[in-house]
Amino acid sequence: SGIVLVAINPYEQLPIYEQDVIYAYSGQNMGDMDPHIFAVAEEAYKQMARDEKNQSIIVSGESGAGKTVSAKYAMRFFATVGGSASETNIEAKVLASSPIMEAIGNAKTTRNDNSSRFGKYIQIGFDKRYHIIGANMRTYLLEKSRVVFQAEDERNYHIFYQLCASSSLPEFKDLGLSK
Repeated sequence: SGIVLVAINPYEQLPIYEQDVIYAYSGQNMGDMDPHIFAVAEEAYKQMARDEKNQSIIVSGESGAGKTVSAKYAMRFFATVGGSASETNIEAKVLASSPIMEAIGNAKTTRNDNSSRFGKYIQIGFDKRYHIIGANMRTYLLEKSRVVFQAEDERNYHIFYQLCASSSLPEFKDLGLSK
C-alpha cells in the first residue's frame, strides 16, 4: 500500500480544485505541499512517466465522502498536466455516461440523495507523450440488496422510479409497471 489520502466531503464548494491549484501541484514532490488529491495524482503521473509502468489510485471512503468527485478531480488533473484538457475535454467524455450510470446504480441514502451504490474502475490510457487518449469505466459490486429492501428514509435505485414515472408511455406498456 502506498500513500493514502482521506477525503472528507465538506458539502459545499471550496476553491481548492481550480485550475491554479492544479498548476501549483504540478511538478511538485509528494509532501512538499499540503495533502490533496492533486498531490496524489501528480505522484502517480510522475511515476508513470519516469518508470513507464501503470499506476493506480485507489479512492476509498464512507458513503458520501466524495470518492466519485475525487476521481473526477484526478482526471481533470491528468487532462490538464498532460496537455489534453483543452484539446479533447477528456474528463467530460469519460463521464458523459454518468447520468445513465447514476440512474441505474445510484439511490437515495440517509446521507446523500444521489449516492453511488457501486464501485467504479476507471482506466485511463495515455500516449507516448503522456497525453490522455481514452478511458474505460467499469462498475462492480452493485448493492443488490437495495432492489428488495431499503432502510427507513432511503430509496431504491433511481431507475425504478424513472421507469414507473414512464409507465404510461407505449414502449413501457409490456413491462407491467404501475404507479
